[in-house]
Amino acid sequence: MFARRISVQLKPNKFAEFTKTFESEILPLLHKQQGFRDEITFATPDGIDVMAISLWDTKKNAENYDANTYKDVLKRLDNVIALAPSVVGTTEVLHSTFHHIRAGKVAA
Repeated sequence: MFARRISVQLKPNKFAEFTKTFESEILPLLHKQQGFRDEITFATPDGIDVMAISLWDTKKNAENYDANTYKDVLKRLDNVIALAPSVVGTTEVLHSTFHHIRAGKVAA
């Protein structure tokens, strides 16, 4: 499994609009993507800084989403995002109790 992580800063007083748009437009779009498994979002108490982690079955599917559909996601969130998202990238998931993933043997 692979994770894709982004961080965004929202415009002031846009947290409610962000969550509404995320739930009504972004999540349904993600569920249509090949290999999509899960989405986890976090926000600071002030509702300004948001981090999102999407989980994918393969690195290729995560990269396909990034190259294609992600642009549409950014357009849909354009009116609530203050700064361009910081995309950290795609990494392999080593452990997940929810998804029952354990790291394989790590090379020395």
